[in-house]
Amino acid sequence: MDIHDDHPDLGRLAAEGRVVAYFGYGSLVNKHTLRTRFLAIRRASVVGWRRFWLLRAEGAPALLSVKPEEGHLTQGVVVYDHADHLPAVDEREAGYHRRVVMPGRCTIEAEPVSDVPLFIYEAAREEETASEVGAFILQSYIDAVLQGFHALYAEEGVRRFVAETDGFSTDLVGDRHRPAYPRSVHLADGEAALFDELLDARGVRRVSMPDVVTPYG
Repeated sequence: MDIHDDHPDLGRLAAEGRVVAYFGYGSLVNKHTLRTRFLAIRRASVVGWRRFWLLRAEGAPALLSVKPEEGHLTQGVVVYDHADHLPAVDEREAGYHRRVVMPGRCTIEAEPVSDVPLFIYEAAREEETASEVGAFILQSYIDAVLQGFHALYAEEGVRRFVAETDGFSTDLVGDRHRPAYPRSVHLADGEAALFDELLDARGVRRVSMPDVVTPYG
């Protein structure tokens, strides 16, 4: 399933070595959060990393990251981008390591081009999860992420995401009706009830918005 149409020059750019790819495991799965038109995006899964909620600075919402875990499969998307955009992506992902995904570690649905360098951004060090340090998750952010997985992987994919992502047993700031996440989304009928049911089952603690929230980068 495409998130948007492929760029018409994707094949030529790839043949010229001007395309890179990276694995997205959070908000990139939701087309409504995208502010950049990439060359192509595909559903994909990667083996060897597990998704978790990563602590940021004090007063900042937790973000999704991945950490190495041999044999674990994580669903998401592969984003194809201009190679000369990579430094900007590295800057945006400051605090993360850009790792090479070796051949055989990633399965890409309807792969549009081959022999393109593929990367994944993982936590820069052995971080504690958000639940271990009492960090908080923004409801408007996880709504956007789960909606993306719902669209691409149906209810089964949402359930898998919630069950397999570490660090959910922490505070959930209920900002759905006054979103602090700048790329918040409108949920379809039934999505809010499904997401809330799954998060409650994972042990989130619903709290009010802190007085000061450090914005997303």
